Amino acid sequence: MKLTRMLPLLLIPLTAGIATGQEARPTTVAGRSTVYAPRDALATSQPLATAAGMEMINKGGNAFDAAVAAAAVLNVVEPHMSGMGGDMFAIIWSERDKKLVALNAGGRSGALMTREELVRRGRDDVPGSGAESISVPGALSGWNALVEEYGNLTLAQVLEPAIRLAEDGFPVSPIIAKQWKGQEAFLKRDRGATEVYLIDGSAPIAGQWFRNPDLARTFKQVATQGIGAFYGGPIGTMVAEGVRELGGFLTTEDFAKHQVEWITPVSAPYGEYKLWELPPPNQGVAALQMMRLLEGYDLKAMGHNSTQYLHTLIEAKKLAYADLTGHVGDPDQMKITVDQMVSDGYINARRAMIDPNRAAARVEPGSDFTSSETIYLAAADQEGNMVSFINSVFGYFGSGVVVPGTGLVLQNRAGGFTLEEGHPNTVAPGKRPFHTLVPAFVTRTSPQGDEPWLAFGVMGGGMQPQGHAQVLLNLLVFGMDLQEAIDAPRFRHQSGIRVTMETPISDEVRNALRAMGHDVSEAVSDYGGAQAVMKLTKGWAAGSDPRKDGHAAGR
Repeated sequence: MKLTRMLPLLLIPLTAGIATGQEARPTTVAGRSTVYAPRDALATSQPLATAAGMEMINKGGNAFDAAVAAAAVLNVVEPHMSGMGGDMFAIIWSERDKKLVALNAGGRSGALMTREELVRRGRDDVPGSGAESISVPGALSGWNALVEEYGNLTLAQVLEPAIRLAEDGFPVSPIIAKQWKGQEAFLKRDRGATEVYLIDGSAPIAGQWFRNPDLARTFKQVATQGIGAFYGGPIGTMVAEGVRELGGFLTTEDFAKHQVEWITPVSAPYGEYKLWELPPPNQGVAALQMMRLLEGYDLKAMGHNSTQYLHTLIEAKKLAYADLTGHVGDPDQMKITVDQMVSDGYINARRAMIDPNRAAARVEPGSDFTSSETIYLAAADQEGNMVSFINSVFGYFGSGVVVPGTGLVLQNRAGGFTLEEGHPNTVAPGKRPFHTLVPAFVTRTSPQGDEPWLAFGVMGGGMQPQGHAQVLLNLLVFGMDLQEAIDAPRFRHQSGIRVTMETPISDEVRNALRAMGHDVSEAVSDYGGAQAVMKLTKGWAAGSDPRKDGHAAGR
């Protein structure tokens, strides 16, 4: 259904501790200010993607059209992170329907993928790269569903900027170029990847012109023939046959059977707000658990990024992620529910396990109930629609496989399965793998119900739920404005007692954490890239993470 009429902007008052955009704020330490916009706002991880989204807005499109146009451009300009060869998820507020809904455009494992076959091949685990790691790419189906159901434009129209950039070329941006350079050896493992994504055997450097004519042709074919060209048509057949030639498990029928699902997101309260995440097999429940665990502490009194504050967050993360790895997989195979995992009794019992003075070396999944890499963007429009949108090929350049002629990086999402028998995430044909992708949304509770407030995300594999908690606490507890909340230094808990922290966190705090048993490493880590759009009393605020090449814009 196409959205054709203009709808009134929903006005939401903000609490006193949270910036409304009406007062003067200093610029952030990163040199960026929060973007304030009266009508429309968009934040992505690359300026050309933001420009494409705003181009759609100027052509009469809405937030959904802008999000898909930006995602398609990111396929071109940030190919190691995202694209049509991956999966896509979204949480949206539809002003037309006055409703929050989620879109699951994740693909399933191939019909030929069995635990028995992998064991027969001598695999100790599901490979994390190569043809055996490829599942059905669902992203295009999600792009189409958003535009068809809620957009003002056609899919062909929103693909135009991506086609233009893939065909004509563009100068590669700096952070992307650095990450691309680090994947040269990986890309050289596959002939198709080498031919498309390396120039004379090398990754493009910052400012170097890059073209992907194969991808342009693929997009054009989709624009003229519809998504059936991919799902059961000639493109999907080419991909399936190419993957099988390399030892993978996809068939043309797997593509033809793929369907998106409109689902209900799951939530947990934090004061007068609710955090909304995707249900399993996605990892959003970990963010919900973290926020519920942390609700039992006076975090503001501890002080932002103090020793006690960081210790408490790290320990809460350990508990949440232990449950994530132990219990979450395809929801059809899970023995527990999200409601059980965020229930008062269970959360209280788990919170009691946090030692305020000592780091836990090992945390097991709870039993009190019955038994990579990514792009994120956020958009909002003058009609009041909001989109929290995530797209990924999982690892850098996904599987590392590009079927010749397509220009598409194929995801390695099937590498998220396990060979462990009896686990909810054990590999099987036609099964959804555990998914790290989690767009987030926050509503504010009012007498009128749950009202939309914030579309946000923190891309970066396992960083995402712990990143969600850190950014959201910056807003709700410490009253930072949107860009400040994104810029603030973060930690990333790795496993066991290992944790890394960004440089602005002081040596004094690091040493105090070490004394509590944390292994605070100086190793380089990925702290994710946040994008966000917030509803103000009137208008929008948008922020983009300086850890990426991103850009927030409005009009």
